[in-house]
Parts: sequence; C-alpha cells; structure tokens
Amino acid sequence: MRIPRSRSSLRATGLAAAAALVVGGTLSGCGSSGPGGSGEGNISVWVYQDPSTKVQRQVVERFNKTSKIKVKLTQVPGDGYSDKLRTSMGTPNAPDVFFNWGGGSISEFVQKDMLLDLGPAMKKDPSLKQGFIPSILDAGGVEGKHYGIPMRGMQPVILFYNKDVFEKADARPPKSWNDILKLIGTFKSEGVTPFVVAGTDPWTELMWVEYLVDRFGGAGVFKKIQSEGKDAWGDPAVLKTARTIKDLVDRGAFGKNYKSVNYTADGASTYFAKGKAAMHLMGSWEYANQKTNQPAFAKSGLGWTTFPAVPGGTGDPKNVVGNPTNYWSISGKLKGKKQQAAIDFVKFAAKQDYAKALIANGDVPTTSDASSLLNGHENPTYAKFQYDMVRDAPDFTLSWDQALPAKYTPPLHTNVQKLFNGQLSPTAFVDAMKGM
Repeated sequence: MRIPRSRSSLRATGLAAAAALVVGGTLSGCGSSGPGGSGEGNISVWVYQDPSTKVQRQVVERFNKTSKIKVKLTQVPGDGYSDKLRTSMGTPNAPDVFFNWGGGSISEFVQKDMLLDLGPAMKKDPSLKQGFIPSILDAGGVEGKHYGIPMRGMQPVILFYNKDVFEKADARPPKSWNDILKLIGTFKSEGVTPFVVAGTDPWTELMWVEYLVDRFGGAGVFKKIQSEGKDAWGDPAVLKTARTIKDLVDRGAFGKNYKSVNYTADGASTYFAKGKAAMHLMGSWEYANQKTNQPAFAKSGLGWTTFPAVPGGTGDPKNVVGNPTNYWSISGKLKGKKQQAAIDFVKFAAKQDYAKALIANGDVPTTSDASSLLNGHENPTYAKFQYDMVRDAPDFTLSWDQALPAKYTPPLHTNVQKLFNGQLSPTAFVDAMKGM
C-alpha cells in the first residue's frame, strides 16, 4: 500500500509496494563503516519494515557473502519509521543508507546538507542513472538534484473498474471525460455508485485533485507550487479542479455515503469488489489488496485503465500521479572509503537478482529495461499495463502529501476533505490552499 507519512502502518496490511532495480552489468560492492552506530567495517542500512522487507534482507545476505565490509540492516516498524529517522539524522546514530519516499520526505535533510548528492556517482557510472525510468528517478529528487536511487518500485494511481458491473450495464471503460460523465448517469440508473471514494481517509480524495490539476494545467502547476509557494495555488487549474470536484459530487458520482467510507479497514475496496461501485481511483496496490481480501474478484473481476484527459486541459493525458517508488539515500557525513562503501552497496542492490526477487513477490520493476522480466509476475497483463503506463509517462508527480514538506500535510488533507464534503466552495478551497 501507499505510505503517506501519517499512514505508514497501512503498508503492513500486506499490500506490498512494487519495486525493482536492474542496472546493466555486474555492480560489485565493497564498503566501510559509517555514522550509524554499526561499528568499524560495517555499513548501517535502515529499511521500512513491511512484507517487502524480506527482499532487502536477501540482498544484504548476498552482499555480505561477497564483501569484507558487512551491511548491518535495521528493520524499523512502519508506525515509527519517519519519526525515528527524523530524530536520528544529525546524530551519531544516523544510518549510512536509508529508505525514504523522496521529495518532501527528505527535503529537510537536503536543506541541512545531510544527504549525498548522487549526481557525481551517476556521472561516473552512467548505468546507475540510465537503468531507471527517467520519470521515476526524477520524482525522487529535490530541486533538480538526485538524492535517491529507486529501491522498491512504482505505485501509480490507476482507474480500476468492476468488470461484472460494467458487463451488466453494457458499459465500456471510459476513454474520455465525456465518457466519465455518461457513466455516472448509467450506473446511477443501475443503483450502483459510479465511483467509490473513502471520505474518511482524505488522501484517497487527494488522488482526484492531483489528477485533475495535472490534466487541466499539466505537471508544471504543482512544480510551480513546490518552487514558488502558496501563491501558486492561485493557478487557474486549481480552481477548475475544485469546480470539477463540486460538479462530480453534485452529480452523485461518489454516492451519498462516501463521507463515512474508509480505506484503511478495507471498506472502499470491499464495497467495490462486491459490485456496489463501478470504479475506484486508487494506487496500484489495490490489486494486491483485492488479491488478499477478495481473491476471486482480483482474478477475474478487476479491470484497469488510465485517467482520461479533460475538456480544454493542457496537461498530457499520459502523465501519472502517485508514489513513483521508494529510494535509498546516503548520508552526507560519509567521506572517502565510507562514502564509496555506501555507493557500492546501492549498486550491488541494483543487480537483476534483486529485480527478480521483487517480481516474484508480486511487484513491478521501475527500471528502463525490465519488460522481459514481467512474464515472471503473477499477473503479467496487469504488470505490463502498469509498467508501460509509467514508462511512457512524460511526468510522474509524487503524491502531494509526500512531495510537500510534512507541515503541509494536515491542512492539505483538511482542505481537500472539506471540498468534497461541501464545506468549502471552489473559490474558498483555493483561498484555503493559498493560506496554508
């Protein structure tokens, strides 16, 4: 599952994030000690503990068999990961290499010069950069510089649909915004909620806002917000999005009870799988979620497509929003042999064996040349759809509540939820965003 800062524990439900690293050639590792309390001759590496952690344990075991310098892996429980990391950074107990979400999750560390700029390492070894889908690699950066190497994988937001519900209504998956509007009427007449949305978990509503802003104004709108601050929320695309959300709510696109529906307890997903809703805009982990909780539906009833363009929009309809991947970042305190040791471990963790292990875990690679591996996925059709969707995306926007500094997450969620609930008008929503 996606891991917003305040919802890290959701990942532990078994919705493993996708990930993979494949860099051409053999990238061997050697190492040294670091400031993470692991002692001389060791590299301290922190990882977020969830069902995917076994793959990181395996790569550490392989690395340690080939290197005199050993990696000491610390698996940090999800609920406390972000807080523990933030507390440790800048102290002697800080990790040498650590798992993160890129973007806003590490911006504070970048500002304090705590992280290693990986640009020189990528220039020295071009395969380290060329081995990944560009939009994925770039999405984890800060101010145009790379501070992270992809280490798990893609989690794009996908428009899922219930095949049985569509078949009963003699309907087809939407290819345009006009199709979306027509389908709202179609499914309402069938007594089915057109789109399930978990209104008690506003990050699920945020996905709608992110895609609509992108489709109306392009990926540059949010980039401008990131670089220029609160006044950039006044971009026309934001107001158009807010008005579109209001229109969808007024049309009954989300039904009448969405304010009380949850995602964390599988409420929205179960509602969708049981045919009470026709469509569900959700992260790619929804497949794993359904496979775990409604396996029959996941096997034959779950369909997927892309979010369509909007009338008059200037954004590229191939753009994607969501969680591009997770990243390894390296402490800026490391120098000389210690720094090289950390870089070498990251390179070692970029071998094809790592990718194969993650695909065997049901994940989808983030690498530029991984198509040939996807036949090994438990659902190759879904894996290839997801991979192609991300590979062909001109831009992959990181979820706003992770791309922005952590202090903005609560008001962002509150404003989005109030917009959906009718407590903020479109213009009031824009004003509230500008006031964050």
